[in-house]
Amino acid sequence: MTADVHAVRMGRMSWVAVGIATGIGLVSFLWPLVAAPDSAAVAHASDAPLIFAIVIPVLLVVVLAHVSDGGLDATSLAMLGVLSAVIAALRPLGGGTAGLEPIWAILILGARALGPGFGFSLGAISLFASALVTGGVGPWLPFQMLGAAWVGLGAGLLPRTRSGWREITMLAGYAAVACLAYGFLMNLWFWPFLDSLPEQLAFAPGADAADNLVTWIRFSLVTSLGYDIPRAILSVALIAIAGRPILAALRRMARKAAFDAPVEFTSTDRPDRSTERIEA
Repeated sequence: MTADVHAVRMGRMSWVAVGIATGIGLVSFLWPLVAAPDSAAVAHASDAPLIFAIVIPVLLVVVLAHVSDGGLDATSLAMLGVLSAVIAALRPLGGGTAGLEPIWAILILGARALGPGFGFSLGAISLFASALVTGGVGPWLPFQMLGAAWVGLGAGLLPRTRSGWREITMLAGYAAVACLAYGFLMNLWFWPFLDSLPEQLAFAPGADAADNLVTWIRFSLVTSLGYDIPRAILSVALIAIAGRPILAALRRMARKAAFDAPVEFTSTDRPDRSTERIEA
């Protein structure tokens, strides 16, 4: 079995913070499926800055919770910064090019090697950093941060398995599902406000949740699948080709950093010099 070292140890406060962020995120994403026609949520477009102001501090609370639990030390913070910088640098390479984004392979492999807490933090922070680099700050950013954080969290929570191709196959399968799910999920932040859509693809305020769910899936299949499939194919290919050496390198770094090593303080007994002088 592969014994991964968790760079961010998840304590009780960490899981509480992740749960709060996840709850707010689910409400932010899924309200179109249950909102009534006269609901204030229908004014979601004007409320987007408010959601932006709420979700990002909650995500930062997750990181602060890691610190308060003693789960994020200087070494793990440095690794988090390095991988976030790599993702921020790679993201512009696939911007606007048929969904070809190599960042998801790095996120999934990093979360697999270093644990769910690290994966959640890496997903949120790296998307925020890349938005600053590319000028992509907007009302869509908190949704992207949450989606990436969930992808990292899920990769870190995958069951342990024997190293080698069995693990790579599991990660590649997860990458395919996660990349498709991310694309479908991102459609929810803007789909309800698109005008001039055909009735078969348009959001219907107040309709049954099942009807809007089917319409959302239909809209995603028609409009975004051309981006989601290339994203999934590239991520699967990168994990299949480079997954084993990247995992080995990350795990070697984690072992050298000794994240899980307990800190023990021992006293040093010094000889009694006065006794030595008397005997002399």
